[in-house]
Amino acid sequence: MIEQVQPLSRDDDDSAVLIAPDPRTRVIALIPAYNEERCIGSVILRTLPYVDEVIVVDDGSRDATALVAAAAGAQLIQHSVNKGKGQALTTGFRAARKLRPDVVVILDSDGQHSPDEIPLLLSAMREHDADMVVGSRFTEPAQLAKIPGGRRVGLKAVTTVTNLLSGVVVSDSQSGFRAFSARALKDLTFQGAGFSVESEMQFLAREHRHKVVEVAISADYADPAKRSPVMQGLGVIDGVMRLVGQTRPLLFMGVPGLFLLLLGLLIGLDVVAIYAASQRLAVGYALLSIMCIIIGAMTLFSGVILHSVRALLVSMRQPALIEAAE
Repeated sequence: MIEQVQPLSRDDDDSAVLIAPDPRTRVIALIPAYNEERCIGSVILRTLPYVDEVIVVDDGSRDATALVAAAAGAQLIQHSVNKGKGQALTTGFRAARKLRPDVVVILDSDGQHSPDEIPLLLSAMREHDADMVVGSRFTEPAQLAKIPGGRRVGLKAVTTVTNLLSGVVVSDSQSGFRAFSARALKDLTFQGAGFSVESEMQFLAREHRHKVVEVAISADYADPAKRSPVMQGLGVIDGVMRLVGQTRPLLFMGVPGLFLLLLGLLIGLDVVAIYAASQRLAVGYALLSIMCIIIGAMTLFSGVILHSVRALLVSMRQPALIEAAE
């Protein structure tokens, strides 16, 4: 186990860091939490038998989440203000990297996930030599039936969009119950702050060529949702679209640009056909054709340029990321 001088210490970016990593630590559970004093204690106690350490990132909670987490035996990291799930996980992964684990398991703090299923994720990771194991609520019909109808439709829609745009296909893109290998751990720094972080994991998996597998899990929906599923879904979609623009500019700008360019050419052919048949110039169609061609070409070339610039920046940043991970 890890001996820590104080339950909490802070670094310059207002995040606590863990101290004195123990080389025997192999599996770490990471739990982001925000105002979860009612559930966090039992989640930690049920998780501890399956892992070497539990790290809880209290993301600016206004209740007793931090006190309960520390009393339950977790290593505590606190944000002074709420920064969002993405930044809470980034803080937690940064602390976990200092402990050099073989596997990091993340799960939600509200009791939706069963810690008793952690061995399922670990077994799948060993069996498939995976970098990321996603606990899916959508692979078993019995579990799928337990998900409220509206939420099920929303999750399916968000998953479809995420799969299409990220290029990594899973059945449950919004699952917060996952396991990561030591190889993947060094690549996990998130740009988003909100609940699009699970979608961002798929973009990172594609970028770093991580092997992703899924395993069926259960989920408890006894408690009503704390947030509007509609608003949360829209927030995730917004985050995914921003991710596409940042990580896949050629797709984000190149595809619409190519569509407009081809549309302009087709309209232009129609203008030529009209002129050949009637000796009259369809001025409106001609202007529309020129506009589509110009905008399409500019958008397409912008996507190509941004794609090249991004590739250059990634290659320049990679050595720094490897050094930080080590």
